[in-house]
Amino acid sequence: IGPKQWLAEHPLPDSHFDISILYEDPSVLLVNKPAGVATHGFSGRDTDTLANFLLAKRPNLVNVGKSRWEPGLVHRLDRETSGLVLIAKTESAFEQLRAQFRRRQIQKIYRALVWGVVPCQGVIDFPLAHARDKRRMRVVRQLQKSTQRAWTAVTRYRRLGQSQNLSWLELEMTTGVTHQIRVHLAAVGHPIVGDSLYGAHATETFGLRRHFLHASGLEFRHPDDGRIIRLEAELPSELREVLGNLQMKF
Repeated sequence: IGPKQWLAEHPLPDSHFDISILYEDPSVLLVNKPAGVATHGFSGRDTDTLANFLLAKRPNLVNVGKSRWEPGLVHRLDRETSGLVLIAKTESAFEQLRAQFRRRQIQKIYRALVWGVVPCQGVIDFPLAHARDKRRMRVVRQLQKSTQRAWTAVTRYRRLGQSQNLSWLELEMTTGVTHQIRVHLAAVGHPIVGDSLYGAHATETFGLRRHFLHASGLEFRHPDDGRIIRLEAELPSELREVLGNLQMKF
């Protein structure tokens, strides 16, 4: 028998860690999630997540969203990915923003450091499906009737710089499949630095305890009045340090 908190019906409020709120109004909230923090958990056993932080700071979010474990969360980031996360503060805003995601009207910009010299720009559009190892996703290069469910996934990239055998990229996801950028880059031979799940053969991490992927930009229409909101989150210091050591501009 465990602590009674394990029987909780929603994330337990916890504000002992600091997460920057970059924008807030009565309907939406944008935060800069640090690496190492999961977006949400699945039971009262899960703590130290963004969801725990949100309910500590904004208790009214408890009834917003599609799941009690994802209070107001319109989308997710992987635990090791830092950057912008969009949260709806009302059910109406949640439905509006989710509709924008479904219609691919929300622009999501990322920055990544990857292995190899990547072309100046390009598009990766392999569909994705679950791998046998449920922690992983895989590309589906040829759809067949026997293929399990696959999701359309499109990632656009532009090379911002290169040094040694590394490329510094800006990426845009026009879809939002789990691990999309990480799987797509690994599939074309350019895994993200520090990605132990999809880039295991590249062991040099430059001292990072995370993968080098940051959600740097987000653009959406405000759910109340339709005005364009654009936000950027600067690179965390540990990522800036790696780029500085490689003499890459950022």
